[in-house]
Amino acid sequence: MRTGYLGKEHRGCLSGPPGELDTQFLARCRICAPCWIHLLSFTSRGSGSEGWAQPRGGSTSACRHGASCAYLAAALDSALSWACSERTGSRCRVLQCAGEENWVDSRTIYVGHKEPPLGAEAYIPQRYPDNRIVSSKYTFWNFIPKNLFEQFRRIANFYFLIIFLVQLIIDTPTSPVTSGLPLFFVITVTAIKQGYEDWLRHKADNAMNQCPVHFIQHGKLVRKQSRKLRVGDIVMVKEDETFPCDLIFLSSNRGDGTCHVTTASLDGESSHKTHYAVQDTKGFHTEEDIDALHATIECEQPQPDLYKFVGRINVYNDLSDPVVRPLGSENLLLRGATLKNTERIFGVAIYTGMETKMALNYQSKSQKRSAVEKSMNVFLIVYLCILISKALVNTILKYVWQSEPFRDEPWYNQKTEAERQRNLFLRAFTDFLAFMVLFNYIIPVSMYVTVEMQKFLGSYFITWDEDMFDEDTGEGPLVNTSDLNEELGQVEYIFTDKTGTLTENNMAFKECCVEGHVYVPHAICNGQVLPDSTGIDMIDSSPGVSSREREELFFRALCLCHTVQVKDEDHVDGPRKSPDSGKSCVYISSSPDEVALVEGVQRLGFTYLRLKDSYMEILNRDGDIERFELLEVLSFDSVRRRMSVIVRSTTGEIYLFCKGADSSIFPRVIEGKVDQIRSRVERNAVEGLRTLCVAYKRLVPEEYEGVCGLLQAAKVALQDREKKLAEAYEQIEKDLILLGATAVEDRLQEKAADTIEALQKAGIKVWVLTGDKMETAAATCYACRLFRRGTQLLELTTKRIEEQSLHDVLFELSKTVLRCSGSLTRDHFSGLSTDMHDYGLIIDGAALSLIMKPREDGSSANYRELFLDICRNCSAVLCCRMAPLQKAQIVKLIKFSKEHPITLAIGDGANDVSMILEAHVGIGVIGKEGRQAARNSDYAIPKFKHLKKMLLVHGHFYYIRISELVQYFFYKNVCFIFPQFLYQFFCGFSQQTLYDTAYLTLYNISFTSLPILLYSLMEQHVGVDMLKRDPSLYRDIAKNALLRWRVFIYWTFLGLFDALVFFFGAYFMFENTTVTSNGQMFGNWTFGTLVFTVMVFTVTLKLALDTHYWTWINHFVIWGSLLFYVIFSLLWGGIIWPFLSYQRMYYVFLHMLSCGPAWLGIILLITVSLLPDVLKKVLCRQLWPTATERTQRHAQHKALADSTPSRDGPLLKDLLPQPRRC
Repeated sequence: MRTGYLGKEHRGCLSGPPGELDTQFLARCRICAPCWIHLLSFTSRGSGSEGWAQPRGGSTSACRHGASCAYLAAALDSALSWACSERTGSRCRVLQCAGEENWVDSRTIYVGHKEPPLGAEAYIPQRYPDNRIVSSKYTFWNFIPKNLFEQFRRIANFYFLIIFLVQLIIDTPTSPVTSGLPLFFVITVTAIKQGYEDWLRHKADNAMNQCPVHFIQHGKLVRKQSRKLRVGDIVMVKEDETFPCDLIFLSSNRGDGTCHVTTASLDGESSHKTHYAVQDTKGFHTEEDIDALHATIECEQPQPDLYKFVGRINVYNDLSDPVVRPLGSENLLLRGATLKNTERIFGVAIYTGMETKMALNYQSKSQKRSAVEKSMNVFLIVYLCILISKALVNTILKYVWQSEPFRDEPWYNQKTEAERQRNLFLRAFTDFLAFMVLFNYIIPVSMYVTVEMQKFLGSYFITWDEDMFDEDTGEGPLVNTSDLNEELGQVEYIFTDKTGTLTENNMAFKECCVEGHVYVPHAICNGQVLPDSTGIDMIDSSPGVSSREREELFFRALCLCHTVQVKDEDHVDGPRKSPDSGKSCVYISSSPDEVALVEGVQRLGFTYLRLKDSYMEILNRDGDIERFELLEVLSFDSVRRRMSVIVRSTTGEIYLFCKGADSSIFPRVIEGKVDQIRSRVERNAVEGLRTLCVAYKRLVPEEYEGVCGLLQAAKVALQDREKKLAEAYEQIEKDLILLGATAVEDRLQEKAADTIEALQKAGIKVWVLTGDKMETAAATCYACRLFRRGTQLLELTTKRIEEQSLHDVLFELSKTVLRCSGSLTRDHFSGLSTDMHDYGLIIDGAALSLIMKPREDGSSANYRELFLDICRNCSAVLCCRMAPLQKAQIVKLIKFSKEHPITLAIGDGANDVSMILEAHVGIGVIGKEGRQAARNSDYAIPKFKHLKKMLLVHGHFYYIRISELVQYFFYKNVCFIFPQFLYQFFCGFSQQTLYDTAYLTLYNISFTSLPILLYSLMEQHVGVDMLKRDPSLYRDIAKNALLRWRVFIYWTFLGLFDALVFFFGAYFMFENTTVTSNGQMFGNWTFGTLVFTVMVFTVTLKLALDTHYWTWINHFVIWGSLLFYVIFSLLWGGIIWPFLSYQRMYYVFLHMLSCGPAWLGIILLITVSLLPDVLKKVLCRQLWPTATERTQRHAQHKALADSTPSRDGPLLKDLLPQPRRC
């Protein structure tokens, strides 16, 4: 019995006299029929509600609706509040119906929309969304307001909107067009880009929603559009068709009720996956049979996890009670998956439209921000403070200047009476806003657009890179986000998985150990594979008669304990052919280990044939076929690290075969030659082989019945099913007898060792995080040169902590590494120690848990900091026996350490997703464990070796380019606005503009935008080959070197110096000179135009001087921009434009260029402006050259030597135009 306090939220739900319930309330509460009867029987008793609310009849066993009783209390409370309104606060205790459990939110689906038979649960239809997929973000009606709202959430856009509104409201020195037009341009370009992308999404959605679908209606096959599907419809899908929604698999044309599916569009796995029909419906092969089905499905509400599903189906037949079957992920067919090698299947829709798992996975990952973007935001704040300071200083100086009457009201500008009586503080605030408007161009609004375009267009250089294309798999690199391109050039720590990332995940069976005897198949002879060989090489002495039975039992276990599927076809997705040429079997599995084991045991004489009608068939070494009935499969999971099968032989004996990691098998073993097998496992692990242990136990019928009941109770649970299954597995998989162990080789990936060596030379620390045992992982680390011959290994493992306390071990390791830290010198080129003090640390998952666990005083910071100090002084770290969550914990620990280094995580499997999402940059390897890692990563590459070019070349270039872009934008805007600030001292702080409105508007949009955009896309300050050859060049840009405060201040002061030269150079040239031949003097607009002309040429030529990689595109854009400025100025001032009310620039530019001194002044001022930067570069290159500058000088000398013509004359390739590198 259960005591519950009835809530008040459902009071008033009853409408009508006792016994009549509001159907909407019932639909919301999902009250089943027996509970409805309980409620009616209770309400018919009137107000006798004290004590137990006992329903009439007293029987509650008929209630099978798991959710009903969870809501029954609310319904009873409603009845009580109607019948006994004066006792609304009373408590009631309700009997708990049989089968009731702590319920999670669920749904009930009526298969074929058919009402359950009378006496079963009530038929309460529920409303679900249709099957329309909507991946678009906007509609025709909300695009403009929604897009504007999103764009103005950006601080820069909102800031310029405020400036524009200020210009509209008050009298400002510049036209609102000067701020409005650039803002309009930025908003429009972004809106067009987002609108086009959304239109493409609308187009794709319509194509998907209008696909034809076949479903069953009144026993016939009907065709309609996909968007019209509803939950409960029975759908028929044919071979090579995709599933239109999430379906529960009812039946197929196969007799065993299976179908094969590929999920490439969901997780990228091209291999076939086997799904199983519901046991009681797999015999329904025709439309009439399916239409006669009466069943309801109870399942969880939609969840985005592709690999998890919990539900149960109630099948009603002639019997009084329905048959209840559990439903799991093996019964669920996901939308987007494709049916393969199966003629047709029937399924019932349970999740449709935006509730399908595919649609729920559309949601984007958390946004990552690069270090460059953070620096850019800080610089913007600095410039905003400068802007406010300028406006404040000018406002104060204006009123100081106007403190004398004749300056406040000159004779030509008398104030009105209203202006004289205006509040002083209001006038000062208005003037402050006017100065803010005048100087607001110091904040570069177009920088955001340029940065976005640079990142978006620049990301294509990775996808276009042919060197990163893998011919074997036909895969190339993928860019899932372009926001982190430059972060690839700032990586300090790399966390990599081992299996499938450093290794090929291409398993080859090497040997097995049974009862202490080692067996190696005769697979290779004189370098050639012998496919028909089934002999056995007995390395140790032959086993006795008693061991022969264990040996054959071991081989049978390998043939039976797996999830491998056998295909007769030779051409399937991801085929794995049997090495036995006499058979046409093709083994397919999601795990390469299982295929390797089945193929290996075939060479030892036992061949797995097929699974048919729940019977597994194997061919023994005598040529006889043995049949075993598959009773149960205890699936593998990463926590248990083992799997089991329960089978029954033809003689009636029941076996449980279990295989898994040695750490999960040995503790559950009570018999067997544990010591011999353990020593062989450890030896194989040292050699870098992957090992698995195999055990078994016999089950008597009574014991098997108990196992079945335990598993059935866990399988039909709708809440905490995984937890209950894990508890059941723990009870079943114990008291085992150890049979033996296997060894499988996973070869190292091509050039993995060279890649790690190059990354270490670049100053990047590489950590390996793996779930493998320590010996196997350490052998792999030696093979890939993470650990070297002279590396002294330090162990922080559970075994050592058991001998000493964690505190003692940490302090001992700390003394070891810190004692030599003072003398530990690092070679600048190699990044490795020049003496023998080169340390490598090995830590396991259990030790990490102790380090991360809070201490008794509530703090774990001391242990963590000590651990980090040890790691910092080690050249490499190996973390073994790591759970997926622990991998993420390690990344997070380093990520938030006091240095805040940039981290990169790379892996290929679903167990690597957590650390990929946690790291600053996540890279997925498109491997054989599916594409979960690639889908959740920022970038994806086919092989680990491609990481070298991605970081050392692409990352280097991206960072160099965007750093120059950011600094250049601030520099050219300082050059642009500081002369305007100086000009206020010569115009009485009257807010007079120095430049024309057109120049103010187009400076950042047209005159100076394209050269820096092209530079940020194509600049190569060092050749690609040189970057790959000399990884140490990566160190020159480490730790955000080009965006530090010292560099930022240099660019700012360079802009200030150039602005002073522009303004005062032009000022002194104009001061006492009548420069035209007819005696005319230069006026205000001519002065401003001269300053603006010198500025445009200077900032453009400054970029030209910084360019090292010249192509015809660079020449066209840089010189074309200058030519465009000249042509625009000639047209703007040389034509009378009818749409302008006044034209103050008429003939100004032509007038300026008509005199020789102006030309001379322009050339002289440009030269003086550029001279300090040129001198600084020359002196620094000669006196304090960086590694990059030394490499540039070497490349220039080499280019000069190569350009010397030979006596035989030039080659054809030398006559072709080539890019010039300066």
